[in-house]
Amino acid sequence: MSVAIVEGPAILIGYTYRLDLEAEAPLFPEMADIIAQVRLKPSATDILATLTTADGTLMRQSDCLLSLVIPAPDTANFEPGSVVLDMARVDVRPALPLGFFLEIPVMLPVTRGLS
Repeated sequence: MSVAIVEGPAILIGYTYRLDLEAEAPLFPEMADIIAQVRLKPSATDILATLTTADGTLMRQSDCLLSLVIPAPDTANFEPGSVVLDMARVDVRPALPLGFFLEIPVMLPVTRGLS
């Protein structure tokens, strides 16, 4: 597996996080059912958030573009440091990992506690 480090936005605790992922290959076909689990580290048993195409937290934009959203109630439970996630297509058997891994920094925002 090759590794590429790309800078992007950090997750701010208590705020909704949005990120667009663009792949060189068509990883996100029109009828794909995709799930991502957010964990503290790959070996962690606790799932901090689950993102799916079914609930709209993963949104296919094209065969090569996917938008992800981690809702504020989920990020409110994160701690400063980082979280990891990868994705799998579950509309095929066996489930198919999409072949990438994200580690996203998590930061405590200065402006917080707003309702």
